[in-house]
Amino acid sequence: MSIFGSILSRVFGRGPVTAPTPHPDSAVLSAPAEPEIAAGQAPAMNPFDVNALLTSLAAAHGQELQWQTSIVDLMKLVGIDSSLQARQALARELHYAGDVSDSARMNIWLHEQVMAKLAENGGNVPDDLRS
Repeated sequence: MSIFGSILSRVFGRGPVTAPTPHPDSAVLSAPAEPEIAAGQAPAMNPFDVNALLTSLAAAHGQELQWQTSIVDLMKLVGIDSSLQARQALARELHYAGDVSDSARMNIWLHEQVMAKLAENGGNVPDDLRS
C-alpha cells in the first residue's frame, strides 16, 4: 500500500491506528488487510470532521504532537513511519518537484498536500489546515 493510502486508511478508520512497523525494504508501513485506496478515490462514506478526529487522537496520544502544522507529527499520530526516508517516499508518491534533501520545504509541502488530499477524498478539513 502506498504511504498516502495508509494515511488515508488510518484517518478514515479503514485500518488500525497502531505503532509504525517499517517495511524492511523501503521503510514503508506494512499494514495487513488494509484496502488499497488511491489518491483521488473517495472512500465510501459521508464526509467527516478530520480536524475533530485528529484532535481526539492527539488528546489520547500521550505525546504532544503539532499535527496541524507538522507532517512528522501527523504521521506519528496515525501510526505511520515518519522517518526522513518515509517522508521522501511520500514526496515522490505525491509528485514533489522540489529537492527532497531540503526537508524543511518538503515537510511543509507534504503537510499541505496531505491535508488537501484528505479533503479531496471526502474529509471535512478546515481551510486553515490546507495551506
